[in-house]
Parts: sequence; C-alpha cells; structure tokens
Amino acid sequence: MNTAGPAPLVRNAIQWGGALLLALLLTLGLGMATATAATDHDGKTVASIQQTEEEESPYSFQGSMRDSDREPIVGVEVTVTDESGFSGTGTTDESGEWSVGVPTPGTYTVTLNVDSLPDGITLRDPAHESREFEIATTAQQGVLFAFGDPPSAQPTTDPGESETGSETPTGDDSETETAAEQPRGQGFMAALTQRAINGLFFGLLLALGAIGITLIYGTTGVSNFAHGELLTFGGIVFYATTTLFSLPIVAAIAITLVACTVFGWLHDFALFKPLRKRRVGMVQLLIVTIGLSIALRYFFQFLIGGGTQQLSINRGAAIAIGPANISTSVLIAAGISVIVLAGVAYFLTRTRMGKATRAVSDNASLASASGINVDSVIRTVWIVAGFLTGLAGLLYTYFIGGAIRWDTGFSIMLLLFAAVTLGGLGSAFGALVGALFIGLVTEISTLWLPADIRYAVALGILILVLLFRPQGILGRKERVG
Repeated sequence: MNTAGPAPLVRNAIQWGGALLLALLLTLGLGMATATAATDHDGKTVASIQQTEEEESPYSFQGSMRDSDREPIVGVEVTVTDESGFSGTGTTDESGEWSVGVPTPGTYTVTLNVDSLPDGITLRDPAHESREFEIATTAQQGVLFAFGDPPSAQPTTDPGESETGSETPTGDDSETETAAEQPRGQGFMAALTQRAINGLFFGLLLALGAIGITLIYGTTGVSNFAHGELLTFGGIVFYATTTLFSLPIVAAIAITLVACTVFGWLHDFALFKPLRKRRVGMVQLLIVTIGLSIALRYFFQFLIGGGTQQLSINRGAAIAIGPANISTSVLIAAGISVIVLAGVAYFLTRTRMGKATRAVSDNASLASASGINVDSVIRTVWIVAGFLTGLAGLLYTYFIGGAIRWDTGFSIMLLLFAAVTLGGLGSAFGALVGALFIGLVTEISTLWLPADIRYAVALGILILVLLFRPQGILGRKERVG
C-alpha cells in the first residue's frame, strides 16, 4: 500500500494556508481589541450588536407562545425566580417568542403571568402556570405553555357540582390524592426524558472531539492535552465571523472549518513533526502539550477577554418532542454530528487513507515497512482531528446557548479524555461509545445531584469502570513483559 505525501504544489498550498491562518489570528485580535476599546463619550462600550441584559448571560429560559390557531401571542409576561432571590422577566414579542437570562445553572421556577394573557386565551392546564425547571449542561432550556380548552372538557354540571357551578364535597379524597400523585410521577418521567435527550446530544458533541484525540493517540502515541483548545478555537472563529464581522452563517461556518483544519495541520507541521524527527520521548511530548494548552488558553483570553461572549445568531425556538422541550439549534447540532460521525466511520473503514491510518495505529513500524508513508498519515490525522474538534467547538456554542469563553474547551477536556479512556484508547468506535455514555451520565445525574458536580460523577464512574476493565469497554488487552 503506497500513500505518498502531497505534491510540492499541494504542500506549498498548505504552507500558505498556515500563513493565512496566522494572518487571520492577527486580524481577529485587532478586531476584537477594537470592538472592546471603542467607547462613546460617556465611557460606555459601543457594540455593533446591541445586547440586552438577558443576552449577556449564556444561561437562559426561552419559549414560544401560540394560540389554538397557531397565531403568536404577544405581550405575555413570564417570570423566572430561584431560592437565592433572583428574579427575571421576559415578554413575548411579535413572533410570540420570549427569553429570560439567568446568572448560573440550577433550579428555577418559571411562572406565567395569567393576567397578561389576551382576552379569550387561557392555559389548557392551570397547574402549569408555575413550574420548576433546571439548567445543567445545556445553558438554553426551552419552556412551553399550552393554551386552549382541556383535552377532555367536563360538563358544566355534574354530580359533584351544584347548579350554580360551585363544587360540593363528595366525601371521597382517594381520587384527589391519586390525581395529586400522578403529576409528580409524570413530572419525573418528563424530566428523565429531557435529561436523557440532552445527554445524548451532549454525547454526540463530545464524540467529535474524542475521536480526534483517539486518532492522534493511536497514530502517534501522544496524549494531546491541548486538544480542548482546538475546540475553543473553533468557537472563537465562529464568534468572530458571525458577531464581530457579521458574515452570513454559511460563510462563517465555512471559514471556521477551514481555519480549524489548517490549525490542526499547523500543530503537526510547526511543532510535533520536528519533535518526532528529534525522537523526543513521550513524557517530554506530554509536557509540551500541557504547555501548549496553557499558552493557547491565555492567548484566547487576550483575544476575547475573560468573560462570556454571546453570539449574535438566532438559536431558534424550543419545540416539543413528547414530554421534552428541545431547541431547534440543538436538533441541528445533533443532526450534523450524526452525519459527520457516519462520514468518519466511512473514511476509516472504506477509504485508502483510512485503512492506512488504522494500519499505522496498529503497528507503525510494520506499516512503514509495507510502504505506507507514516508522516503523511499522521499529517492527515492532525488535519482530520482539527476539522472534527473545530466542528465540535462550533456546534458546542449552539448547544450551550450561543456563547463562547476563552476556556470553554479546557472545561470539558477531562470529559473528552474520559470518553476516550472509557471506550478504549486508540479505538474510534470506542470513543463514540464512551462519549455517549459520559454525556448521558453527566445529564441524568443532575436529577438527584447538584449540577455543579455533574462532571465529577462521570469521572467517578470512569474510575470504577477502569478498576474492573483497565483497557476500557471496547479496548483490547495488551501483553506486558
């Protein structure tokens, strides 16, 4: 099998791409610095995108209100409160949509102001006037209110009512108690369904980044602790192209993916390939990745600041899927993730370069002896890893509510490594399985435990699994000695 390196023309094009990427980084830095430094005569920041107080927070509740004729309901107030004293209010706009930003993850009470409803509009279930919701991994929680007549309307007069319509005691409280218990059970199942769907979507995004890690580890033996910064880079470029430069969404996605692909290649060309030629040991390479992670992280902080940057994009309203409320942006992110993961599976199992990648991962020396250009394969792996992880960063900004921080990738880096280790080091399919497992456990655990320790739960389960199966779920046992 012969997989020769790229022709000189292609190699020059890639090198020019690296130079253009550096120019892009400088341009982004100047653009962000200009946007931050520009102030009006009162000293207030001048921004091209006017943001409300709710938009400044990455966490929010949102929804859409429509009547029985599917017409938007305008001017309805929704209040969000918590036990700490926070209170926020949102009002439906001309399209019937509303949004209320909250400061931190946690449990909140969402209350509909029934007095603000137009005449003739009533809640289908009055008990849903005020409900509790929790924000955990997803920073954007959809809340829906149903309007109209109840599904099974009762007659105006029944044996339990007088002619005036007032209720009379029936002397039987068992039915009342049963009716009170049923919503609680249904509420738990609805919450469980919501968490499971969120966990599945979160796991798909983790899988994009985890597969990049496992491909790099399988072909080079390097545990890249700077991999989270590839994810952050994708989110930052997407933020800059959509918000700072106001490019169309399609152009922004294309530029982001190209930049991340070149950024992945630049990792290998400028750093890891020279280190391989010098035969640097694995421990030293590990230290290099840690240092690179720190350097990139604080470079990103220099570019966009230490706060949370909100993207000026429409993330879509929430829609009801059974008992769960899912935003359209999350559905789009999940659909793209599935398509790309299927493409990666096809690449690894059906294409010439994919088979060469698996051969190098299995035995690099034997692959080289059989005619495979190992350096070309490793370069391709870095390019693919940059593309996948950059796409994960792009979609993750959708998933967590259209916001990006300088340390976004670092905050979930341990989850990426947990997915890789749990599924089996060097196994792309194992990384997918591990990522889905981590995503589900992370979300579902918030039903019983505080959201602040949801990541610790996933890592704790990882430790337990490795105690009994050190090679991971789909990993292979290796002979030692």
